[in-house]
Amino acid sequence: MKTFDYDYRYLQAGLEVLVDYLLSGESFWPIDVHPPEGEPEYPQLTLGGLLLSRARLTGYRKTPALMDQVTELFSEMDRIHAKWRVAWEKKAGHSFSVRLRMWRDFIDEYRNAPQDNADRYPYEVRLRTMLSLLISEGGPQLPAEEDLLTVLDAYIKPVLSTGGFIWETEVQAGFPKEVFWYLYGKLPTVLRKN
Repeated sequence: MKTFDYDYRYLQAGLEVLVDYLLSGESFWPIDVHPPEGEPEYPQLTLGGLLLSRARLTGYRKTPALMDQVTELFSEMDRIHAKWRVAWEKKAGHSFSVRLRMWRDFIDEYRNAPQDNADRYPYEVRLRTMLSLLISEGGPQLPAEEDLLTVLDAYIKPVLSTGGFIWETEVQAGFPKEVFWYLYGKLPTVLRKN
């Protein structure tokens, strides 16, 4: 289970190298940060990862002191975004393409073997969440990518067993059901035949 501190450290460390990352041609960037004890290792820095951590931090209940710290991080992120807008949008478009391919691959694996892949959904759906967050940042840049996302959503929606929020309840407020509908259900291990 990830905590407030986990997301905060990732965003903080990411902002330290964000400009170098934005100006690079890389999709993934090394990040020098250690997770809180007992929590998973951090993934490499990506724009989608930063946006996801920001959304998660938005969902946590915070003391006034923590709220000030988070507001300071968000302000720095917004400052970098404003100053490096073109590089940000270019990276968002590229990141969208990369995450879309990864999400499509997972959906294909699920279609071919639902019994082997349904349990991966709570982890893999972070890709779909990043896609939503990247859309407002400059991606997708190609109509075909928008079409593919629509096709993938059209496949997932009817098979998704709707239910409660699938991530930590502490971050739920950052992911309203109207927008992030795919975080409120699970994939079945057996697909119904039409």
